[in-house]
Amino acid sequence: MRILGIVPARGGSKGIPRKNLADVCGQPLIAYSIETGRQLLTSGTLARCIVSTDDHEIAACAMALGADVPFMRPSAAATDTAKALAYVLHALDALEPQDGGYDAVMLLQPTSPMRNTEAIAAAVGRFETSKSDSLISCYREEYINDLVMYDPHADGTLIPRNPLHNKGVRRQEHGPAMVRNGALYVTRTSYIKETGSMVCDRPILLEMSKLESVDVDAPEDLIFLRALMCK
Repeated sequence: MRILGIVPARGGSKGIPRKNLADVCGQPLIAYSIETGRQLLTSGTLARCIVSTDDHEIAACAMALGADVPFMRPSAAATDTAKALAYVLHALDALEPQDGGYDAVMLLQPTSPMRNTEAIAAAVGRFETSKSDSLISCYREEYINDLVMYDPHADGTLIPRNPLHNKGVRRQEHGPAMVRNGALYVTRTSYIKETGSMVCDRPILLEMSKLESVDVDAPEDLIFLRALMCK
């Protein structure tokens, strides 16, 4: 299976300005996903791995780290409302005429840097022999479920999502949930082009620990990540 890896890194992040370049243990945040892509290339899991960005500073940083930056992402695919589908299709349209077809696309978001490449390679092996169109990474959540979830009402009260919220249901009775953590997405190219979706309804699982699942979206996430990664 020929898989194209994409490290998506737009420049207009709002929660943490310039977060893809934020310092984490002496390296820009994006460096860790670039290194993951490099290791997956070396192992043969990926056929090619690129950085897709609309930002010239990020592009220069990525190239200084040895990343493959074959183009600048168009601004229409780098807005706050643009979905992953836009930059994935742009990358396929730009690269497939010269590279030949790719069987699948792997997304390595810079905001989730704590990945195990051996686990990824093993999961991709399962994915290749499966009938599923997608592979996603998740962590196991033992507590959070709809029994402890409420929707806020305009009058300041809370509306329970589950009518059993106050019936004393034990954690062991509702069982665990697998929560998507954003660290890894792999989807067959044919599925992307046919459906316009990046995740199918029955994806293959790559389970990661909760600590590995830090997703840098807010300033406190960055503080937590530094505490975990920087010795």
